[in-house]
Amino acid sequence: MIRKSILTLGFVCSALSTASFAATAGDVSPDTAMVEIDGNKLTLADLERLHPSALFHARNTFYEGERKVILAFIDDYLLDRQAKKENLTVQQLLDRHVNSTIAKDPPEEALRVYYEGVDTTEPYEKVRQQIIDHIREMRTNRAKAAYMASLHQNAKIELLIAPPRAEVAVKETLARGAANAQVQIVEYADYECPYCQVAEPILTKVLADNAGKVSLVYKDVPLPMHAHAQKASEAARCAGEQGKFWEYHDSLYATKQFEIPQLKAAARQLKLDGEAFDKCLDSDKEAGVVKGTLKEGQQFGLEGTPSFFVNGRFVSGNLSAEDWRKMIDMEIASGSARKETATR
Repeated sequence: MIRKSILTLGFVCSALSTASFAATAGDVSPDTAMVEIDGNKLTLADLERLHPSALFHARNTFYEGERKVILAFIDDYLLDRQAKKENLTVQQLLDRHVNSTIAKDPPEEALRVYYEGVDTTEPYEKVRQQIIDHIREMRTNRAKAAYMASLHQNAKIELLIAPPRAEVAVKETLARGAANAQVQIVEYADYECPYCQVAEPILTKVLADNAGKVSLVYKDVPLPMHAHAQKASEAARCAGEQGKFWEYHDSLYATKQFEIPQLKAAARQLKLDGEAFDKCLDSDKEAGVVKGTLKEGQQFGLEGTPSFFVNGRFVSGNLSAEDWRKMIDMEIASGSARKETATR
C-alpha cells in the first residue's frame, strides 16, 4: 500500500505491521529566531502561536529516522561487544550463533509446493534458485532476530532521547474511563475504516484491564474514500447529545451499518428520542464538529487511521494488547503528565 500525505490527498485508512513510536528531533528554544521579514525577527514561539501543530509532523519524521539509526547502532555495538567476549570477529560470531542454526534447504517436493504459491509465469526450473535464496534469507533473518533478542535481554538499554508531547485539545471532547487517569489515549479514527474496527475490541480490553489508570478520547476523522463515515460520526455525536455517545459508538463498530435509515434505527434501539435524533442528524448539526477534528488531524500531519496520542505522544497504527500494556506501563513509570480531560 502506498501511503500519501493527508495534507494533499487525505487520510489513508491503514495499519502498520509494527507500531511506530515517534519522538522529538531536539530542543529548540521558543525564542530562537526562525525568519526575518523587513527587519522584524519572528521566533519559533511566534510560529507555534499561529500554528501550534505545524512542526509536529516534521519532528516526528526526523525522530523516526534518528531512532532507526540509534537502534541499528545498538545492534552493532552489542554484536561487537559479544564478539570480543568470545574472542571472535563479528562474522565468526554470527556464523557460530546464527548461520549454524539455519536448517537445510527444503526438499525438492517442498520447493515445488512453494513455487505453486508464487505469482510468476516463469517455469519452476528458472526460479528455483531464487526460491531457495529467498527461503535462506528468511531463515537467516529469523535466526539473527532471535539471537539479537537474546543479546538485548542480557543488556540494560535505555534510549535517552525524549518523545515529543503534542498539545492535543481535549476540552469539550468525548471521553471514557477515569477523568483523572494517569494515561490518556486520544484516538483519531473512522467508523468505516477496517483497521479501526480491528483496534476497537483491543482498546476495550485495554480500558478494562487498566480501569482507573487509562482514559480514551475519541476524535472523528471521516476519510474521503468512505462515503458513510461523515454521517456515522455525526450520528454518534447526535446520540451524545442525549448522553449515549459511547453506546452508539460501540453499536456502529459492532454492526457496521452506516446507511441513514440504519443510523436512525440504531438510535431507537438505544431508546433515544427518535425525533430529536433525526432532527440533529438531518440538519447536519454536528457536521462542523466532525470536520473540525478532521482538520485537526490534518494539522498534525497524520497519515492514517487509527492514529493515537498517548499523553501527547504519537503512536501510529494498530497495537496489540501487549503493546498497549508496555506503553501504558512506560507512561506510568515515567510519570509523564497528562492533559486535562473533559467528559460528556
